[in-house]
Amino acid sequence: MITSTRGIALIKQFEGCRLTAYLCPAGVATIGVGHTGSDVTLADVRHGRTITQAQADALLARDLRTTEAAVSRCVKVALTQGQFDALVSFAYNLGAGTLQRASLLASLNQGDYAGAANDLLDYVSAHVNGVRRVLPGLVARRRAEQALFNA
Repeated sequence: MITSTRGIALIKQFEGCRLTAYLCPAGVATIGVGHTGSDVTLADVRHGRTITQAQADALLARDLRTTEAAVSRCVKVALTQGQFDALVSFAYNLGAGTLQRASLLASLNQGDYAGAANDLLDYVSAHVNGVRRVLPGLVARRRAEQALFNA
């Protein structure tokens, strides 16, 4: 599967697009549409680096393919498009490793779709200045992912 326009819109809504690198609330250098990795044309993302909109779009497309592949590898049950999109958004935000370790994946792979949808709401906090805090933006994102998952 690939992410639908609805799933991409959800990711863009919560990630935003910033052409100058910045530190996210968890202190991670980020650029474009939530890109945090490295790229051969950008080297490492670091505070203050700038890119073009075309570069941001290319990074998003590449990051989506990587995330989609990770979701497809992890999930062992059939998914609707909304469920796939919600999981891609989740993994795009928190990383494939978090998805692999997530209770929601265990529930999902046991066929407990409702349990997996409910488990999404367990991932609403991040370390900010060394303290784990519930972030309103993550609460809103997980609720939106949950709605998409259940659509």
